[in-house]
Amino acid sequence: MTIHTSHPESDPKWWKEATIYQIYPASFKDSDNDGWGDMKGIFSKLEYIKELGVDAIWISPFYDSPQDDMGYDIANYEKVWPTYGTNEDCFNVIKKTHELGMKFITDLVINHCSSEHEWFKESRSSKTNPKRDWFFWKPPKGYDDNGKPIPPNNWKSYFGGSAWTFDEVTEEFYLRLFASTQPDLNWESEECRKAIYESSVGFWLDHGVDGFRIDVGSLYSKVVGLPDAPVTDKNSPWQSSDPMTLNGPRIHEFHQELNDFMRKRVKDGRELLTVGEMQHATDEVKKLYTSSSRHELNELFNFSHTDVGTSPLFRYDLVPFKLKDWKIALAELFRFVNGTDCWSTIYLENHDQPRSITRFADDSPKNRVISGKLLSVLLTSLSGTLYVYQGQELGQINFKNWPIQKYEDVEVRNNYQVIKDEHGEKSIQMKNFMEGIALISRDHARTPMQWSKDEPNAGFSASEAKPWFFVNESFREGINVEDELKDEESVLNFWKKALKFRKAHRDIAVYGYDFEFIDLENNQVFSFKKSHGRKKLVAALNFSSESADFEIPNDDGSYELAFGNLSETVVDPQSRSLKPWEGRVYISQ
Repeated sequence: MTIHTSHPESDPKWWKEATIYQIYPASFKDSDNDGWGDMKGIFSKLEYIKELGVDAIWISPFYDSPQDDMGYDIANYEKVWPTYGTNEDCFNVIKKTHELGMKFITDLVINHCSSEHEWFKESRSSKTNPKRDWFFWKPPKGYDDNGKPIPPNNWKSYFGGSAWTFDEVTEEFYLRLFASTQPDLNWESEECRKAIYESSVGFWLDHGVDGFRIDVGSLYSKVVGLPDAPVTDKNSPWQSSDPMTLNGPRIHEFHQELNDFMRKRVKDGRELLTVGEMQHATDEVKKLYTSSSRHELNELFNFSHTDVGTSPLFRYDLVPFKLKDWKIALAELFRFVNGTDCWSTIYLENHDQPRSITRFADDSPKNRVISGKLLSVLLTSLSGTLYVYQGQELGQINFKNWPIQKYEDVEVRNNYQVIKDEHGEKSIQMKNFMEGIALISRDHARTPMQWSKDEPNAGFSASEAKPWFFVNESFREGINVEDELKDEESVLNFWKKALKFRKAHRDIAVYGYDFEFIDLENNQVFSFKKSHGRKKLVAALNFSSESADFEIPNDDGSYELAFGNLSETVVDPQSRSLKPWEGRVYISQ
């Protein structure tokens, strides 16, 4: 493949070309029928993942944890949670992954740890403990009329309410941007940083992992002094901490230091992947994070496209949006890399997002399959490292009409309680919240993987087991691996074709540059073009239930239909009309 000097982003790397499959261990495969997925379950399904056409797996946190936030509250970075198995079980998964020619990516959760971690236990034991400054401790701002301590500032937790928890032992608050059992680590302490690197990074590099997905990697550097955040929500005493915590003053220094530690620790020459969950950032900040010359991150996850249709004040307040809005937001993932030495990602689903067909397409029985394939066409024709979340390849959809009692997520439960306490169960705020979680709760992604149509657990666990979380009833509607493998027209088998297309045309599918929208204002058709040397690609995707026309700009007759989600026997490549939810990719050599 030719590298074009004006486009250094086209410099080939394994982690640029890889399709990475995310595994949520609790929900992937239960091998011992205790209701929880586990390492041996993952081990048993690695061939399935390989046969999809995947190049690497990323496993969400599997470390020892109280599981207050599904493993994102880590009590010991160097130990597998016993419910998932032993360290040896994990090492066997790493070994078999490599034997199958795939890479192993692990989750790195180091903005915070669990309140059960020994570091925090020491820190909270006394104000003079040597690890006291490994976390953020502050005295109360004062006391209210009832003698209740007032938090040190007005920061809001991402999970609702104040971002501070009062500790009776030393009568001070500790900062926790997430759950009360997830105290934030203080990266200003060099001793703390070194301990983080050694325990959470060095240990796993020594055991052969090929890289890290870095959880909330933009939050490590807080503004010194932790001042009040600007008031953006006048209806709440708690305000978004983003201006004081997101992409903070020393964040690039910290990532360069972490990256340096990784490169020095690896002795066998393997090139690591680092992908940061960086929430929101300007294009200039994204370039700082991902420029290869700066040695911070290889790539990042940005939230612009998954946040479309949600209120910036509260994620679960839905707001109207048009296809044009989503097009622009989706392109924010990758447009900033054009002509730079940077790189980025392509994704629609992960453990923090609902199912993309329900969210961005049509999950009705009539259009679920065709629109699920349309999203596959879109993803595999965009530039960047492609991430696929477990069940996405099946065309999984959101669960339907579940009562609040069936939701598991700490974020949902906390916010439900806050709204109930502040506004009441029958309030308009609660009505809006329930509509919001029905569409965008991350619980939709966390139901057990559907391996078969076997009752009652869809092959995730044996029939006599009780899974840790309810199974999505969609497994009875053909959304399961067993049924879809037998059906040539299934979403699963289409994903296999889509990944083959992406590999066959990786020069322009993966590395294509100079992305431009075609007819951006069209709120029915998502169409774009890009190039790689003399090769050109045009995609036209109909995001509606009506037929739609499209154009190929400057069509010189050289464009050939290379891929699409309808059978070639029913598509006229010369036609410029798309059927409902049809997508096509044309390539000119």
